[in-house]
Amino acid sequence: MSKIVKETENVLRQRLIDAVNSAINAGDLPNEEIPQFIIEVPANKANGDFSSNIAMAGAKCFKKAPRMIAQSIVDNIDLNGTLFERVEIAGPGFLNFFLSQDFYSEILKDIFACGEDYGKSDYGQGKRVLVEFVSANPTGPMHIGNARGGAIGDCLASVLDWAGYDVSREFYVNDAGNQIEKFATSLEVRYLQHFSDDVEMPEDAYHGADITQHAENFIKEYGDKYLNASSEERRKALVDYALPINIAGLERDLGRYRITYDKWFRESTLHNDGSVDKIINALKEQGVTYEQDGALWFKASEFGNDKDIVLIRANGLPTYIVPDIAYHYNKLVTRGYDKAIDVLGADHHGYVPRMKAALTALGLDADRLDIVIMQMVRLVRDGETIKLSKRSGKAITLNTLIDEVPLDAARFFFNLREPNSHFDFDLELAAKKSSENPVYYVQYAHARICSIIKKAQEQGVELRNPNDNELSRLNSDEERELIRHLSALTDEVITAAKSYDPAKITHYVVELATLFHKFYNAQRVMCDDEGLMQARLYLCTAVKDTIKNILTMLKITAPEVM
Repeated sequence: MSKIVKETENVLRQRLIDAVNSAINAGDLPNEEIPQFIIEVPANKANGDFSSNIAMAGAKCFKKAPRMIAQSIVDNIDLNGTLFERVEIAGPGFLNFFLSQDFYSEILKDIFACGEDYGKSDYGQGKRVLVEFVSANPTGPMHIGNARGGAIGDCLASVLDWAGYDVSREFYVNDAGNQIEKFATSLEVRYLQHFSDDVEMPEDAYHGADITQHAENFIKEYGDKYLNASSEERRKALVDYALPINIAGLERDLGRYRITYDKWFRESTLHNDGSVDKIINALKEQGVTYEQDGALWFKASEFGNDKDIVLIRANGLPTYIVPDIAYHYNKLVTRGYDKAIDVLGADHHGYVPRMKAALTALGLDADRLDIVIMQMVRLVRDGETIKLSKRSGKAITLNTLIDEVPLDAARFFFNLREPNSHFDFDLELAAKKSSENPVYYVQYAHARICSIIKKAQEQGVELRNPNDNELSRLNSDEERELIRHLSALTDEVITAAKSYDPAKITHYVVELATLFHKFYNAQRVMCDDEGLMQARLYLCTAVKDTIKNILTMLKITAPEVM
């Protein structure tokens, strides 16, 4: 929460404790230890700005009715020198506290003092967190699910950074294993088909046009050089040619999507540096493996998984889970991250207990790995599901999506829902320039304030910091509600970080824009009263700066003109 909000809550907690002690000293309450109690922000503003259950929490130890305890506290509490103006007893004994106008003035001053850092905190205490997201197979273009995963993962990393964590972004490149073998087969067949019609493409291979294009480009460069080579040599040459092109394409497309990774970690390094073998040996040493039907199994069922897992197949090759275990071990042990967060698709539900079982068996705290499960997205236009791009007539990929809708809208829309919720992405709405479009609505609020300030300056108004007297006049319901919402940003960022849900931030900024428009329609900013005008321009600037901070966090532009 805002520094002012936190300080205000801390002061209130101490005043409540002092009031109980005063009541004890006065003989109003028995001399008992003060119980644990909570202070919270009521959902209904009629119940004050802060509320506490201290009277009800003390009923048992003080052996009195909560309302009687509440009255003793009210009789003994000193609110002088605080940002509270009054306290009321409600219901069975809640204590509801109402903030004075000074609180609202202090919030605005805090926003200006913090500047671009308003909303940030040290909640994460610099703990090192690695967020891995997208990690699409490098055997083809990224699909629409990767577009959602990219927006969620990147914005989650930003939220964690703002909440005080030391955050790194990572893409795990699956450049080894079954999918690369299938990639090699697909390229080899297309290469051979160029020279002969007798070669058939296996049903389970990759049939995309990109595979054919790679093969044709390879032929332009190398001709029939590999036609009579061994299959192993030919496949290696094709993969060595096509894979770097695909990986560069992934990096280029994600960069266009405003995603920059700190590291592109290749699965092949885990095979080449012996990490995969070390994991197998470590699990054997822990006594959690056994052999059956020629395969090596992990006793995952002893660690919370529903069944055991094959580690090494009968043919001597490791299953996909082994390098994945080695990768997570590398994150948490070799590189020493305090927390690893993976953003994965809904088809990975079973993956979570398997990976946590393996980490536990290796002696690690499995709670250091968190998985954000993301549901798939459905593209709609006019209420109809869309599978093909309007322009190209091909399946919509990350690239074609960015061609179809504004980039700001794509990033904002994918963070409108909690990751584990199904989401319909309305292509028409995303491109609309109207208040129906949430990202346009927020950007318009920012641009509108820029216009207000510009017009004021054109009229000869010299913006200045209003004095306390002038700030105290921002006391209408609309002004107070707007400032109260501004005060909640830091707490909202922390909540989003704790729940791994960046959608909380998009909801917050949409509500901020709504409250600004409500204020602007109810109160004249450019009024004849110079002091009040300066105070309202100060408030407008605070809203503008806060919107810009949030959009910057989400890597979305904050236009000054629309």
